[in-house]
Amino acid sequence: MTRDLTLGSQAEEFSKLVSAGKFSDSLGGQLDVEAGVDRIFEELQRAKESGRGVFVIGNGGSAAVASHVVTDFVNKGGLRASTLHDSALLSCMANDYGYENAFARILHTVAQEGDVLIAISSSGQSVNIHNAVRRMKEIGGTAVSMSGFKEDNPLRSLGDLNFWIDSDGYGFVEMGHLFLLHHVADRLASGK
Repeated sequence: MTRDLTLGSQAEEFSKLVSAGKFSDSLGGQLDVEAGVDRIFEELQRAKESGRGVFVIGNGGSAAVASHVVTDFVNKGGLRASTLHDSALLSCMANDYGYENAFARILHTVAQEGDVLIAISSSGQSVNIHNAVRRMKEIGGTAVSMSGFKEDNPLRSLGDLNFWIDSDGYGFVEMGHLFLLHHVADRLASGK
């Protein structure tokens, strides 16, 4: 079957995919999209009010999403937010501890109890993202995962809150994650 690649059809498909995204909690309980967005907003609002840190991570296109979202979280949302993919720091940690442990090692040093991690992986298969989520939970922080592709991808069961988009298209998944987090940044700016 050939996909319709007209702009209108792509926009319609994107809207359906994001609206039909699935949220689950750490026990596998399902939440509808609005309830899941509310939970992310509440976690970030708590972090803002208590002066806690927010870390956003990803690889490749998801790292670009992380950078964009951090800009909005700091500028519009008033959060103490940052990415962890500074090239010198990340390459140091990858060299010394292996790429699969790089983000987790950085979090070990910079994260504190009560901080929030937003971990983005389109496929949900990135071991370095899995290890970072586990580390944040060990520290006593909250981990939000964002993934796509296969419904049973490993990342989807690791976070305290998990968002999944039912698509194997990188563009739809990455832009869906960006759209959702941009929406949360807008809510933080408005306070509701």
